[in-house]
Amino acid sequence: MPAVSVIVPHFEDLASLGLCLDALAAQTFRDFETIVADNASPAGTAAVEAVIAGRATLVIAHERGAGAARNAGVAAAGAEILAFTDADCVPAPGWLAAGVTALTQADLVGGAMRVSFADEAAPTAVEAFERVFAFDNRAYVEGKGFSVTANLFTRRDVFDKVGGFRAHVSEDADWCLRARDAGYRIAYAAAAVVAHPARRTWEQLTRKWERLVRESAALHTARGGGSAGWQVRTLLLPVSAVAHLPKVLGSAKLPRIADRIAAAGVLFKLRLWRFTAARRLA
Repeated sequence: MPAVSVIVPHFEDLASLGLCLDALAAQTFRDFETIVADNASPAGTAAVEAVIAGRATLVIAHERGAGAARNAGVAAAGAEILAFTDADCVPAPGWLAAGVTALTQADLVGGAMRVSFADEAAPTAVEAFERVFAFDNRAYVEGKGFSVTANLFTRRDVFDKVGGFRAHVSEDADWCLRARDAGYRIAYAAAAVVAHPARRTWEQLTRKWERLVRESAALHTARGGGSAGWQVRTLLLPVSAVAHLPKVLGSAKLPRIADRIAAAGVLFKLRLWRFTAARRLA
């Protein structure tokens, strides 16, 4: 059996899946299998198999959602170490090696996320905002106790103890916090790097946050939070934009001043949008 099973959920993003599989084929750590868990993409099984081209095992997850797809991938996995990434991600060549090494010192590991632009020389305002704020996995791991599922390692015995990913909540935070509650330790691995493309348009960004706000509210309720706590979190959203303004204007991730100013505009616009969306849920 391989040492590691890499689980890649997929839904109707064949071009990105191909790039992800190319990156996995270039890993310096070689003792692994890849399982693509497809959410019954409309393109059809044959189209997905054509992109895979023998580089992975394909399983079909008929229950919708990335969490359900990951669960189906784990069910087909044969290794004692599970590594999770997404179909639209590009792991660096040393990703698996660094994650496996870090897992010897913890029960679950979150790696570093790098936000990529479609055109590094000319990012949109939304892309600039995403580079500053999206996928701050070190802060998630070290400050909040969870890792994004685009870059997560754990052992099979831990996964079996914690149980599968749950639908309709922030599945990455939910799963990792359940693991923490069961006594397992999480660690951050800066050398285990995965690139994720930034959202480029306001429509893409709000579509993402519509889901995140809904899942965050469900997770808040699932972990015993009341309506008063949710109201307080909601009211703080506009204020948080002011608090985070120095982070944008001083960010070394955006060398150009124009990009920092554009990202600041998106910051205020999005926090107001999230305030309205959270109020609707309240």
